[in-house]
Amino acid sequence: MSEATIRRFYEAFERLDGEAMQACYAPDAHFDDEAFSLRGPQQIGGMWRMLCGATRSNPAAKAYWKLEVSDIRADGRQGQAHWEAHYLFSATGRHVHNRIDARFEFDAQGLITHHRDRFDFWAWSRQALGAPGWLLGWSPMLRSKVRATAAGNLRRFLERG
Repeated sequence: MSEATIRRFYEAFERLDGEAMQACYAPDAHFDDEAFSLRGPQQIGGMWRMLCGATRSNPAAKAYWKLEVSDIRADGRQGQAHWEAHYLFSATGRHVHNRIDARFEFDAQGLITHHRDRFDFWAWSRQALGAPGWLLGWSPMLRSKVRATAAGNLRRFLERG
């Protein structure tokens, strides 16, 4: 059941269907990565809807979008996957190829309760931000700025409904 949830999640992501991605999370779900720390399917689903919507609404971004998923494994309570996303970073229009390792925990119904994505922030920032990422991508200051900007973008997205 949990492996099926992971597959359903990434199939929805490949289609840029944030609503279907949100449906994979339990009511008490937690999500963490280098840019976000979110609680509950409303915040988590809002992030996916925001990111998917930004790609769908930009013809150049949609044409560049590509998702590759591998190494999906699950045992009923925990799971993992490796995924690689090729996308245009909306704030700069720069091409990004991000490599992410995901870990999941599931409830008895197979819904995601914990989701942690890990990636090399410095590698991401060099691609997404250019020179500032090269110079400061290793620093906690840039990481904090990215997290604050992401949180503000998500807050405004959720307020618009």
